[in-house]
Amino acid sequence: MYADHAHEVPVQRAVEVHQPTPYPPATVAPAPVVPVQPGTVPAVASIVLPDGRVVTGYAIEHTRPEPVTVKPAVSRTAVNVALGGVGFFAVCGGLLLLTSFIAALTAFITQLIILAAVIFGGWIAVQIFSASGHQGGTTVNIRKATFKRNHFHG
Repeated sequence: MYADHAHEVPVQRAVEVHQPTPYPPATVAPAPVVPVQPGTVPAVASIVLPDGRVVTGYAIEHTRPEPVTVKPAVSRTAVNVALGGVGFFAVCGGLLLLTSFIAALTAFITQLIILAAVIFGGWIAVQIFSASGHQGGTTVNIRKATFKRNHFHG
């Protein structure tokens, strides 16, 4: 069956046997018997089994739980008012967040406009002050000829 392992010699191994240690039985004191005087003598009941035998014994009355007080039904109007209040507060919270978002967006756009005005104003200032530094007129290049304030340079 295992031809590959046929040439191996079985190995002898030492076997340890563990015996369980028994625990001494716990001594349980019997519960004290308290005589109870029944309010009434229980009724004796007899049952006839299908095979004809009769079994007689005391009928055991099951303890009945106390009746649960019926809670009044919640009116639909009260439920609708409560749900409407929850919805109203949820919408108010959403509107509060929306107005905060709109205020932040407005501040951001205002800052962008101010930044653009500063950059554009700086560019205009550079154009004005750098043009006053030239002592000549307007230079126009036409077909490799340069005209500078009524003077021809060829």
